[in-house]
Amino acid sequence: MAFSENLTLPQVALTLVGLYVAWILLARPLVVKEAIKNIPGPPSPSLLTGNIKQFMSRHSWEWRTELRTKFGRTSTMRGLLNKHWLVTYDPKALHHIFVKEQDVYEEPILSMRVLLGPGLLGTKGEQHRRQRKMLNPVFSTKHLREMIPLFYEVIHRTRDAMMVRVRAGDAATGVELDMLSWASRTTLEVLGQAGLGYSFDSLTEDVEDEFANAVKSFLCVIIACTFPADGQIVCPSDPAPCPREDRFPQFRRRMVELTPSASVQRMREISDTLHARSLLIFNQKKAALERGDDALKHQLGEGRDIMSILLRANVDASAEDKLTDDELIGQVSTMILAGMDTTGNTIARILLLLAENPNVQERIRAEILEALEAKGDGDTLDFERLMELPYLDAVCRETLRVYAGVGQVIRETTRDTVLPLATPVRGLDGELMTAVPLAKSTRIITDLISCNHDPALWGPDATQWRPERWLEGLPKEVEDAHIPGVYSHLMTFIGGGRACIGFKFAQVEIKTIILVLLQSFKFEPTNKPIEWNFASVEYPTVGGRAMCPRCH
Repeated sequence: MAFSENLTLPQVALTLVGLYVAWILLARPLVVKEAIKNIPGPPSPSLLTGNIKQFMSRHSWEWRTELRTKFGRTSTMRGLLNKHWLVTYDPKALHHIFVKEQDVYEEPILSMRVLLGPGLLGTKGEQHRRQRKMLNPVFSTKHLREMIPLFYEVIHRTRDAMMVRVRAGDAATGVELDMLSWASRTTLEVLGQAGLGYSFDSLTEDVEDEFANAVKSFLCVIIACTFPADGQIVCPSDPAPCPREDRFPQFRRRMVELTPSASVQRMREISDTLHARSLLIFNQKKAALERGDDALKHQLGEGRDIMSILLRANVDASAEDKLTDDELIGQVSTMILAGMDTTGNTIARILLLLAENPNVQERIRAEILEALEAKGDGDTLDFERLMELPYLDAVCRETLRVYAGVGQVIRETTRDTVLPLATPVRGLDGELMTAVPLAKSTRIITDLISCNHDPALWGPDATQWRPERWLEGLPKEVEDAHIPGVYSHLMTFIGGGRACIGFKFAQVEIKTIILVLLQSFKFEPTNKPIEWNFASVEYPTVGGRAMCPRCH
C-alpha cells in the first residue's frame, strides 16, 4: 500500500518534525564531529536550555567568574537544545569577529528590528553601512563641540530641581534621592533635545510622559519576559538563530497578539508607543524642513539637533545613500534606547562609587573647581577643557572598564570559517588548538567584561576599580594586545562596523553631568543594599529581589 494512503499531511509533518528533533538531540551529536565540541566548558544541566539560565540570570556574576577563571579566554557553553556555543574574550578572536571578518560574524538583529524598526540596531550589511555613513557626521567631535551648551542647559535644570528637593529636606542629615531616576531623566532629556530637538521632561516637575515611561519600562519588561519571578526562562534575548530576512511582519504581529503572556503584551504596547511618538517627531521635523531652515530654527534646538541635521543631509544625499522614511523613523527610538539606559546607569554607577570613595569624590571636585577658577565660564567649561580634566577622565575610563554597561554581545557565523586565537586552548582530546573551525550558524558569545578584566593584560588587580591606573600609563600588554575596541583599549563600546556610534556623545554627557553636580552636591551612600544585576544593560536594584532598576 502506498505511503500517502496511510498518513495524512499533518501526520507527515509531525513525523518530520519528530525526526528533526531526534536528529538534533540524539543522532547528530554521534554522527557529526564538530571542532567546537572539543573545547572545554561547564556541564549542561538541561537538554532543552543548556546553560542559558546560569549564563543569562541577573545573578550570574559568580558563574561567569568561574567560567573565566576555570576555562580561560575561550570555552563553550550549551544553548537551546543543548547546542554548543562558543564563549571568548581572546583579543585575536575579537579582532577577527568585530573588525577583520565582521561580515562572517553577524549580529542577530531580528528582535531589535521587530521592536524598533529598521534603525541602526535593526539593520545589517549594506543597509547598516549606509545608515552609519549618514549618521557619522552628526556624532563627530565637531558637532559635539557645538552641542555642549545644550547639554549644560538641560543639566542645570536637573541640578536646580535636585536643589529644590534638598533644600526642602533636613540640612543636617541630608536628603535621600534616587540618583538612577535623576540620571535617567537627565539622559533622556539630553538625548531628546540634542538628538531629536524634542523635550520629554521639564525636569522641574514630576510629570509623566507616555513615551518616557515606555522607554524607562523597556528594560524592566525585557527582564520580565526573560526571567519572570520564578526564575524560569521564557524567551531569552535572541537565544536562537534568527531568520536571514525580516519576513512576514503581519504574521509575527498576530502571533505576538495571541501570546498569553502579560509581559509580552506589555512589550507590544511599549513598541507601539515608541513607534507612534517616533512617527510624530519625524513628521514634525519633516514638515519644518519642508517649510525651510527658518522653521527649523524656531523649533527646540534651533535645527542643530541630530535628527534635523540628518534630515537635511538625507535630502542632499545621492539616490544610493538616501535613507527611507521608515529608516529615519527607526532612528528615533533607536537613538533613545541605545543611549538612555547605558549612559544613565553608568552615571548612577559613578555617583555610587564617588559616594563609597569620598577621597576620590573630593579629588575630582577639587580638580573641577580649580579648572573653573582658571579657565571656566561661570560654572561651565568649554568642550576641550572639560575633556582634558585628567582625574575626571581617569574615573570615567576606569568605570567604563570595570563596569561596562553591556557585558556581552552575540554573533553568529554566516558561513563555515576558522577563528584564530592569541591564546591556544587545549581540547578535550589533549590537542592544543591555535584556531577553532566553526560551522555556519554557530553562535558566539563575545565576553566584553572578561576582556576588560583580563589579568594577563591589566595585571593582578584587573577587577579592582582604581582610577589612578590611567594616570600611571597603561601596561605594555594592553597596548600589544591590539584590543579591537573603539575606545581606550576597552571592549565597552565594542569595535568595527557595529561599534557604538554614540560613544563620544556618552563621554561628553557623563563628564558634563559630573562636573555640574559635584559643584553643588556631596554624595554619600545610604544604608540600603544596592545590587547590580546582569542584563542586556546592567542595572541596579535596592536589594536582590527587586526586578526593576532603582538606585539610592
